[in-house]
Amino acid sequence: MAGERIGEVSHFYGRISVAVINLSGKLKIGDTVHFLGHGADFQQEVSSMQIEHESIQAGKKGNEVAVKVIKPVKRGTAIFKLAE
Repeated sequence: MAGERIGEVSHFYGRISVAVINLSGKLKIGDTVHFLGHGADFQQEVSSMQIEHESIQAGKKGNEVAVKVIKPVKRGTAIFKLAE
């Protein structure tokens, strides 16, 4: 896996399968990310992202974004953006 760490999970909403991520780098719709740690190890494309219930196309360092995920994740799980 060759990727740049871009944040970590701060919260997970299981019923709607959404992870809240504190970003330490840039993330945009269409990026492929790798969730790694605390029992998670999977990749997915970012298809939906929101800040405060408003859909956005990109987030930057310091943002707290909500992303739809394909598997459950736990607080502290690291997120890496994979090279395109």
